[in-house]
Amino acid sequence: PDDVLFRFHHIAERVAPGSDKVIFTPWLYGERTPIEDSTVRGGFFNVSLKTRREHLVRAVMEGVAYNSRWLLESVEGFARHRFVGLNMVGGGAQADIWCQIMADVLNRPIRQMKDPIQANNRGAAFVASVALGFMTFDEIGDTVEVANIYQPQSANRAIYDELFAEFVNIYNHNKGAYARLNRRQSHG
Repeated sequence: PDDVLFRFHHIAERVAPGSDKVIFTPWLYGERTPIEDSTVRGGFFNVSLKTRREHLVRAVMEGVAYNSRWLLESVEGFARHRFVGLNMVGGGAQADIWCQIMADVLNRPIRQMKDPIQANNRGAAFVASVALGFMTFDEIGDTVEVANIYQPQSANRAIYDELFAEFVNIYNHNKGAYARLNRRQSHG
């Protein structure tokens, strides 16, 4: 259905933060950042007979946020700078639930951009405007509209810190198995 993402967002809202400790790893066909590993694959961990569809849907959103946090740590280490807030664009930025999950997992304010699906088009137009001399890069920030700002909820800090640590542990403890299962076979 055309509204499938919105249905998923409403389903995810019915589950408490942490998805009953179900963790999704979004590495469906390898991962490029923050680790370069073409053999790693995605999956659900800690699924039980109590796990419902709602847990899986929210766990997918949280898994993407955990991977974003892992990347953010690397980027901030490289830049030697802590980013105070982050802009969110794309399909996930249309959902209050996903913006809040990102704020909580990343422990940063998330600025939900207005019309987040059009971000790439606007970005291309801004670059063209700079190239044509109509504006400078410094002026772009003044023209971008923020729809909402989501603050990290301290009540969710402990569960998301715990599950993020396990998310990274899942990779570290299983990378050998992923390599054995998914190494390229030579045909010769």
